[in-house]
Amino acid sequence: MNSRTQTLMHNEPHMMADKFEDDSDTSVITETKPKTKRPPLYKVMLLNDDFTPMEFVVLVLERFFGLNHAQAFEIMLTVHQKGLAVVGVFSHEIAETKVAQVMDFARRHQHPLQCTMEKEE
Repeated sequence: MNSRTQTLMHNEPHMMADKFEDDSDTSVITETKPKTKRPPLYKVMLLNDDFTPMEFVVLVLERFFGLNHAQAFEIMLTVHQKGLAVVGVFSHEIAETKVAQVMDFARRHQHPLQCTMEKEE
């Protein structure tokens, strides 16, 4: 027997063993993907007061929430008429940052504007 024949004979039984292994195991393995839960969202709200100028509230809405002038004016009127308005819904970290930015900006301009957040239901 030459080396080529030995190689063929050596590989043949191995290939056959792979093809004809015992197929009596009929269990099926299913891979379940864990459902990733969406992080809770938080509403950021502006509260009405009798001292903060309406123009300042519009500026805050444009600057920190990316609203155009018409959108900002509409929300400012809602805050003025209803006492508060939701100005956006964000992840906890973003909501917290927006509240801090608005509160800091209002204080630096000596306005008592209140901005809060609460978990969305």
